[in-house]
Amino acid sequence: MRFEQLDLNLLVALDILLEEQNITRSAARLHLSQSATSGILSRLREYFEDDLLVQVGKKMLPTPFALELQGPVAGVLATIRGAIIGKKINNPEQSNRHFRVIASDYVIQALLVKVLPELEKVAPNITFEFLSPFAHEVNILDRGGADMMIAPETVVLSHYSSVPVISDKLVCVANKDNPLIDGEMTIDKFKTLGHVSVGFAKASHLSIERWLVDTMGISRKVEVITNDFSTMLHTMLNSNRIAMLPKRFVELHLNNPMLQVVGMPFEAPTMKMSMMWHTTLDNDPMHRWLRDKIIASAKAL
Repeated sequence: MRFEQLDLNLLVALDILLEEQNITRSAARLHLSQSATSGILSRLREYFEDDLLVQVGKKMLPTPFALELQGPVAGVLATIRGAIIGKKINNPEQSNRHFRVIASDYVIQALLVKVLPELEKVAPNITFEFLSPFAHEVNILDRGGADMMIAPETVVLSHYSSVPVISDKLVCVANKDNPLIDGEMTIDKFKTLGHVSVGFAKASHLSIERWLVDTMGISRKVEVITNDFSTMLHTMLNSNRIAMLPKRFVELHLNNPMLQVVGMPFEAPTMKMSMMWHTTLDNDPMHRWLRDKIIASAKAL
């Protein structure tokens, strides 16, 4: 379909090209060859009379005009997906929807793995792609790059729709043979021992970090930062470092003989996670169906 001489199918490609800024990755998401994707970029450049993406060394960087286009293009596509395509099929058994969900390995292991078996039975043709919150900012929802995000409530933005899904305690863990623990964790030990932490949304700390500074006057001695909770746990083991992890995640790994839970010398606040999505998807039947399934599973935790 064309509008003002523009093939509207090219908008989907433009959205992906501007998000990935890479021909190879864009081609994979478009299910096209690299040469075909390069051809699409050439057509877009011709129509807009702008380079859009410029090769700088090994990277492709968007032009100022491309950056101006990115928001409006993503918004149009999000509206089409939510208000038009989303209403085309609202029967889970018939849907072949592909959902892109931003969630940490903690959220996947503690919550989403409990939902997936039921979804497989009820909606066998629906597919999922899990994206790491440690590599994607929240504003990916504005660009239509993901259908939903489950993240700490501290990063929830007011212009998104959201609902709480997980409340969990944080516990302190260490290697079972860590000689520096010596049976009891004190404030001084907590301050002086090296910590392994996780980076969320490109920030090198847990959401509790600000609370530790403001309430306890503690700045952790973070020596290792990882991009997922599983790596965080295994990096801490076989070392003299400690880590703060969600209790439900730790319970899933208590069969590891090297892991011990150490009582914290203070009462840590509850870690709260929320599910958020773009408001254009509020009335999308399949999106609402998936949200309801996740919420029901979260209530059963």
